[in-house]
Amino acid sequence: MGLTVYDGRPLDEGGRSEKEIAVYELLDRLGISYKRVDHEPVYKMDDCHEIHAALAPVTVCKNLFLRDTKNGKLYLLMLRGDKKLHSKEIARQIGSAHLEFASPELMKQCLHLEPGAVSVMGLIFDTDNRVHLLVDEDLLSAESISCHPCVNTASLRLKADDLFGRFLEAVHHGYTPVHVMPTGQREASVD
Repeated sequence: MGLTVYDGRPLDEGGRSEKEIAVYELLDRLGISYKRVDHEPVYKMDDCHEIHAALAPVTVCKNLFLRDTKNGKLYLLMLRGDKKLHSKEIARQIGSAHLEFASPELMKQCLHLEPGAVSVMGLIFDTDNRVHLLVDEDLLSAESISCHPCVNTASLRLKADDLFGRFLEAVHHGYTPVHVMPTGQREASVD
């Protein structure tokens, strides 16, 4: 692929979606610096190795859009990229009966996101605060984090302090830290 890393937003915004431009506008207005890589559409973590190598050093995260089956609460879970979702473990920590993946239609309605482009940046569009952010506590100590700017054809690297500080304050969202055991440790502890 031969990816090029850019500082900030694209100089030519032709062909970019309004939601992607909205991310750059907000980050620039907040004075948050970021690196950007443009790439072919990606849909799975396994397809992102070259992207993450280009943005290194960065802590890779995946984002999952979840729904509490009993009360309908919506959650965006930011999880370190090498960990797996154990919904019972997360549900227990937040006092939920059962968590499941929310529908793509609900994700589009609340966050203006499509499958494959799920990102914390989608909270820009959650002006009613319907979505509660859950953050794997390991991400809170990261120096920088990667995320999509609401499309799966670009990826950003920004400082975790800026993301969990100025960005979340600007979009009027807080977060709840959750503990997610690394996959190898979880499997070892089950035996």
